[in-house]
Amino acid sequence: MSLTGRVALVTGGAQGIGRAVVQSLLQSSAKVAVVDLNKTCGDACKAQLDAEFGDGHCVFIQCDVTDGDALTDAFQATVDQFGRLDIVINNAGINNEKNWEKTIQVNLTSLIKGTYLALEHMSKENGKEGGTIINVSSMAAFLHSPHQPVYTATKHGVIGFSRAMADASAQGDYAVRINVLCPAFVDTPLLHTVEDEDNMGKFVKFKDDFKVRMRKFGVLQPSLIAEGMMRLITDTSLNGAVMKITCSKGIHFHTYEPMSA
Repeated sequence: MSLTGRVALVTGGAQGIGRAVVQSLLQSSAKVAVVDLNKTCGDACKAQLDAEFGDGHCVFIQCDVTDGDALTDAFQATVDQFGRLDIVINNAGINNEKNWEKTIQVNLTSLIKGTYLALEHMSKENGKEGGTIINVSSMAAFLHSPHQPVYTATKHGVIGFSRAMADASAQGDYAVRINVLCPAFVDTPLLHTVEDEDNMGKFVKFKDDFKVRMRKFGVLQPSLIAEGMMRLITDTSLNGAVMKITCSKGIHFHTYEPMSA
């Protein structure tokens, strides 16, 4: 599947995993809306990308994804700018056990909103041409730990919601594929928030356990996550897939036992 002329929107797109994915999308000749809360990072990111790929291939939209109206406007601005929408990557995420309500808002509620907005702009049900949604979960959904209970819950939720929506899309003939990406530890700014009491609250006392796990399982580079993301985007046979990326196994898929009566 060629991405030439396709339009993508990436939340949390100015740094970390999102930034690596934006780079890969532009290298594949897609046009990209970089949606991020951090204006400083966003402006710098756009300047770097314009220098590398030329003007007109990407746009930066500052947006707090927990603001539903602002997120709606970001989707509309993308379509206004590029004329269409084909790929949505709901990647924005935080790690905050102290303000756990915010973690749910960013990691799950906003992702659900982003999925529904993507369907508004891409689903055949709405007279559109179809597309692809990738929702970013985490290996925390498979390997929970004591320092991130709410973060873990949100990442479980992403998988459950996304797989159910993938079934709805298939049965409703939306022509939109919905897949999930579950990376292990990735070298991003989020990874370093676990040592901060302002983020972790009382769970900061488990930070040494977290470091032990990092040493045991290793830390991935964002470029490998972007490689997995591009596979989910371009492989048109995948819908409802849950891709895992770990240091030991690389890119692979989770398999589910079929339900028996």
